[in-house]
Amino acid sequence: MTETQVTWLTRESHDRLKGELDQLIANRPVIAAEINERREEGDLKENGGYHAAREEQGQQEARIRQLQELLNNAKVGEAPTQSGVALPGSVVKVYYDGDETDTETFLIATREQGASDGKLEVYSPNSPLGAALINAAVGDTREYLLPSGKTMKVTLVSAEPYSP
Repeated sequence: MTETQVTWLTRESHDRLKGELDQLIANRPVIAAEINERREEGDLKENGGYHAAREEQGQQEARIRQLQELLNNAKVGEAPTQSGVALPGSVVKVYYDGDETDTETFLIATREQGASDGKLEVYSPNSPLGAALINAAVGDTREYLLPSGKTMKVTLVSAEPYSP
């Protein structure tokens, strides 16, 4: 398993996501009962309540699978301790090629991890920018692919362990 396949989570984020998963699993019988109740109302072709309940069930099951996968691949509380190298769980400051005076600061983590205060932008380690920066040292310049198909150069100014 590579470092970018692992999701780094704080204990707080892990517990919040685990609580959401437990609540969704506990709600399964409620949704099943709703579907059965709507099924008994008659013609399924024209039964909007039945179809709505089935759709809600599908969305909940998709979120359950997403949370299970995320939590199974999570490293809890294992924030990087090393400064100067961009790793999952690092707060990095970068500048983009041609704009050395304007820096951007963000956390390399998953959206679920996020910064608890919401003030810090989050880039996934699997995103083109995040993947390009992983293991970069301060001063390194890396290239990544933009959605337009062009490449962009980014230089790492600083990297510090994230502390919520």
